[in-house]
Amino acid sequence: MISNTKEEKLETLIVNYLQRNNGYELGSNIDYNKEYAIDENRLFKFLKETQPEKLQILGVLSSEMNKVKFLNKLQDKITKDGIINVLRNGFKIYPVNLDLYYLIPTEENSKAAELYSKNIFSVIRQLKYSRDNTKFAIDCVIFINGLPIITCEFKNNLTKQNLGDAAYRYKIDRNPKETLFGFGRCMVHFAVDDNEIKMCTKLNGKKSLFSPFNKGYNNGAGNPPNPNGIKTDYLWKKILSKNELSNIIENYAQIIEEKDEETKRINRKQVFPRFHQLSVVEAILNDVKDKGIGQKYLIQHSVGSGKSNSIVWLSHKLVDVKKRGKNIFDSIIIVTDRINLDKQIKNTIKGFVQMRNTVGHADSSGDLRKLLENGKKIIITTVHKFPYILNGIGNDHRKSNFGIIIDEAHSSQSGNMSAKMNMTLSEVYDESDEDKILKILEGRKMLTNASYFAFTATPKNKTLEMFGISYKDNGKIKHRPFHVYTMKQAIEEGFIIDVLKNYTTINSYYKLAKSIEDDPLFDKKKTQNKLRRYVESNEKAIELKAEIMIDHFLNQVIAKGKVGGKARAMVVTGSKEKAIRYYYAISDYLVKRKTPYKAIVAFSGEYEFGGESLSESSINGFPSNEIEMKLRHHPYRILVVANKFQTGYDEPFLHTMYVDKVITDINAVQTLSRLNRAHPQKYDTFIWDFANDINAIKEAFSKYYQTTILSDETDPSKLNEIKREIKKYEVFSDYHVKTIVYLYLNGAGKEQLDPLLDVCVKTYKEDLDEDEQVNFRSKAKAFIRNYGFLASILPYGNSEWEKLCIFLNMLIPKLPTSQREEDDSKGILESIDLDSYRAEAQATISIVLEDKESYEINPVVTSNHRGVKEPKLDLLSNRLSNFHELFGSIPWENEEGVKKQIARIPEMVAKDKEYQNAMKNSDKQNAKIESQKALNKVMISLMSSNMEIFKQFNDNSSFNQWLSDMVFNVTYNTKGEVYSGVVTI
Repeated sequence: MISNTKEEKLETLIVNYLQRNNGYELGSNIDYNKEYAIDENRLFKFLKETQPEKLQILGVLSSEMNKVKFLNKLQDKITKDGIINVLRNGFKIYPVNLDLYYLIPTEENSKAAELYSKNIFSVIRQLKYSRDNTKFAIDCVIFINGLPIITCEFKNNLTKQNLGDAAYRYKIDRNPKETLFGFGRCMVHFAVDDNEIKMCTKLNGKKSLFSPFNKGYNNGAGNPPNPNGIKTDYLWKKILSKNELSNIIENYAQIIEEKDEETKRINRKQVFPRFHQLSVVEAILNDVKDKGIGQKYLIQHSVGSGKSNSIVWLSHKLVDVKKRGKNIFDSIIIVTDRINLDKQIKNTIKGFVQMRNTVGHADSSGDLRKLLENGKKIIITTVHKFPYILNGIGNDHRKSNFGIIIDEAHSSQSGNMSAKMNMTLSEVYDESDEDKILKILEGRKMLTNASYFAFTATPKNKTLEMFGISYKDNGKIKHRPFHVYTMKQAIEEGFIIDVLKNYTTINSYYKLAKSIEDDPLFDKKKTQNKLRRYVESNEKAIELKAEIMIDHFLNQVIAKGKVGGKARAMVVTGSKEKAIRYYYAISDYLVKRKTPYKAIVAFSGEYEFGGESLSESSINGFPSNEIEMKLRHHPYRILVVANKFQTGYDEPFLHTMYVDKVITDINAVQTLSRLNRAHPQKYDTFIWDFANDINAIKEAFSKYYQTTILSDETDPSKLNEIKREIKKYEVFSDYHVKTIVYLYLNGAGKEQLDPLLDVCVKTYKEDLDEDEQVNFRSKAKAFIRNYGFLASILPYGNSEWEKLCIFLNMLIPKLPTSQREEDDSKGILESIDLDSYRAEAQATISIVLEDKESYEINPVVTSNHRGVKEPKLDLLSNRLSNFHELFGSIPWENEEGVKKQIARIPEMVAKDKEYQNAMKNSDKQNAKIESQKALNKVMISLMSSNMEIFKQFNDNSSFNQWLSDMVFNVTYNTKGEVYSGVVTI
């Protein structure tokens, strides 16, 4: 019997498991009301079984008018508050309060257990949800008491479709205007295949953001092999079990309202726990129930792990954890210097009806006593106040039990926070919050009436020893964390950026730049004279270094449109004097370069400079607490710092860092990691280090960084070697590269790109053995990695390298991975929408092509005119009549058909609205630019019907130029009138 590997097989397996093992009912499309997005049958079945008197009072079952009124009110309530709040809090419709879901019962509460058992968990497969298109169906929808809470799209790798295709269906086919897919209508939307899972809490067309919901594998992304079945079966076997799903609804999922301090707008965000967040909280709770009070837990979670939410959920759940019917903890104390955490806790707690008004602040043991007397269950304090709280717990509250959550998140060295905390980094050693807490706890016994939960991304040896789990290894006692979410996993899952991919020291940079001087591929005019002067003369003038930095920032970051054109840079200096000097040097050079940009300087206190006392606010011209906000807005692009903003500063626009300060150990990791915050349009970062040795940086990161760190230098000539090795496998041709890149840069979507890429995938799978496949993928990823690094630092362009890089970024995610190969370097386009990367690719390729044309192509001119030389109109007839003379050597399959098609192209181009507008309202040069854009669109549209013309247009520069000139000269007129007619060729 042949195995059924179709998508429906996976769907059937999952639905059958939910029915047989999880006690779900199987619904059908007949039960579903598309207008209100509910399983009407099960909604009223639940209400009739649990609250028949209330239904009778409302007259819902006896009057269709009352029923419609009821459903409209319910619809409005879910739209306003979201499904999570409606399930938790019920639904008030005068004169009754209806429960739409019953909570998990507490121990020994038989009445609550009976009510909980009446909840109806159900599933409908192939749900036809659309009011307008009856053919639209989604693979699977999960309901509780007739209300949809989760939707799923399934794909099977054996059918050549995977997770990306499932997410693509959501983005393209699932209209958020449909009731089922509106914000807050469902708790989460899952894209699932047999290897991985992604989730989305807000569908928004192509902008929908899908995040991994995976266990992690080998300290990285993905899922481990499952000896008992499919890698992703934890979704239906664990997450969708009744108890776990109820737990998530009651304690994790949340709609949070956040106020933007700049715009004052209220933003609503739906939160669903990532797998590791759910895992760590539940693991701690189970261990606490088993072992009771007095334990220590070290949670090593990287930046990008969502520690704030993990801490919030843990504090909320620890309050309620019981043993033999009695609370284990009287109160939970959170030690943090994160000024936003208390707000986040309050925002989250608002949604838990049983937990309102439970949060307070304590600065002394007296505050602690008052808060406990007032019934506060979650108490927040700072590192500086922690000793007083600790004394209070040990002396005055020995009979009470406490859970102490320690958040090592290092305070943002900015504005008012810095003044309040009086925390100033030193040149050599930076005492972190972690150091301070360890000092407080050292020399005194750990309290027996408290359990400790320490969260850190970078645990020191002392921290591991104090809070870690001890174990024996070869006769030695070692310590390990209770739970780990690594920096490697955060990077691979796309929550932070790998900042070391494009890290280089000044000497490495210089060697790379110098190595290309004699290379015939690159013009000597592009050599960086300032860089040569700095390194060879060992000149340490700040002015010169500032110019080198700004030249790089303008040419390699701003010009390439990094972070969607919003990229910012940080200059890290070692003293206040250096920071001030850099600020003035950078500001002067920005003016000299005639840029619209400005710099900001940041340092604590005041400094005597030039005979006057200066502060950051007196230099910048605005208060210190506005620095972060100002940097996000034009014209500010560069932040110059002296011992500030090196820890705890989270700015996604920050892309580039210039380091002129010795940084070591954890300080190095924290400083460079300022760049790692993710942004939808941020695909890389760049660090240029003037002061440190690359090996010292490697050593600092090696304890926490699980991915490969770039070696000292990269030889540009090796890229051509790698390129030759890739091409020898004949997986693709130059035609594939040129065509796909051309289509992509001109706006083509997945449906146009996939057929061409699939041809290459077919060759890869059928013509290469496993060893060759592994080698091809390895070389392709090496090319992307090395070119990405070189492109970020060297002031030259190579269009062939750039095109190949774009092509490989699209091809690699479609290639199946060998069982022997760990995919630790996924293509950039695997996790992002094509459109979001296109703008940066267009900017980069345009710079590359511009450089190539400027320095390698010698135009035939007879005058000193430097502009674009327009073809003379009187040559048009000659060009038309000489088509055969110019292109007769091309082996056209159907020359007459080609001529007829070409003859119609001018009319097609002339219909373009942007081109018409440019002819009427702009000059001739801009009109020609719009004509070319319009022609590109027309050629893409002709690709499916006449690949012969498209191929020549794409590959043959002479034909491209001839057709472009002909079309423009036939159609151009200053009135913007649409050309109508057929050209005779």
